[in-house]
Amino acid sequence: MTIGFHTEILGDGHPLFLLHGFTGDTTTMWPLGLHLTDKRTVIAVDLPGHGKTGAPEDPYHYRFDHTVDALADLAGLLGHDRVDLLGYSMGGRMALGLAVRHPDLVRSSVLIGSTAGIVSDAERGIRRRTDDELAEEILATGIEAFVEYWMDLPLFASQERLGPDALAEAKEQRLGNDPDGLAGSLRGAGSGNQPSLWRELPQVVGPVLLVVGDEDAKFRSIAIRMMAGLATAGIAVLPEAGHAAHLENQPAAIDAITDFLDRVDGL
Repeated sequence: MTIGFHTEILGDGHPLFLLHGFTGDTTTMWPLGLHLTDKRTVIAVDLPGHGKTGAPEDPYHYRFDHTVDALADLAGLLGHDRVDLLGYSMGGRMALGLAVRHPDLVRSSVLIGSTAGIVSDAERGIRRRTDDELAEEILATGIEAFVEYWMDLPLFASQERLGPDALAEAKEQRLGNDPDGLAGSLRGAGSGNQPSLWRELPQVVGPVLLVVGDEDAKFRSIAIRMMAGLATAGIAVLPEAGHAAHLENQPAAIDAITDFLDRVDGL
């Protein structure tokens, strides 16, 4: 049995799935997705534990591999046997999982601020414990304290450039998530619970665009390593942007992604 995803569909053309990051939902991806609706039928999805998909009771529904397979099933239910993917952070990890596990389904992938996972079993175990502890913290202290903590992480410091109104809107969106859902997502699909996909990168048959902000040194380095393992991949480094490069420099993101999708259409 698969989870019933909340989806929003707009546009015309080849299907493109939009997959948000942790604590996000469809609304966080539409500012980018709306610029692609003239080229694609854009399908924005709330991942398990987020937005209107809500918080499933069965922990199995949060598991990384199960979510990936459920997304593949969703594509079939919508009548699509070949799709493009665009994912940010956690959504990018899910998109890469789809490209690895369902290569015949995925035509191309845009991965923003993403990774193929944690290579070392020991480091993955440490991260798993950290994710589990953070999940417990969400349930113990509540969603408001967690959102304050999450938005104060150094990884997101560059988002200050978005201005107070945008940050207030982002905070309100995050507060709309179910704490049980976020805890379940961390336990099932956090970086510590994602299988390492580094050795599986050669299985990705479609072209990949890795998008990173020039101020996101960690994920720039990860993107270079990922490109070396992928058969057909390129990197777009967006100036004046950090981890959420598609939000912090949206014009540059739109240009890079549109150019990539045009090239995909020409293949």
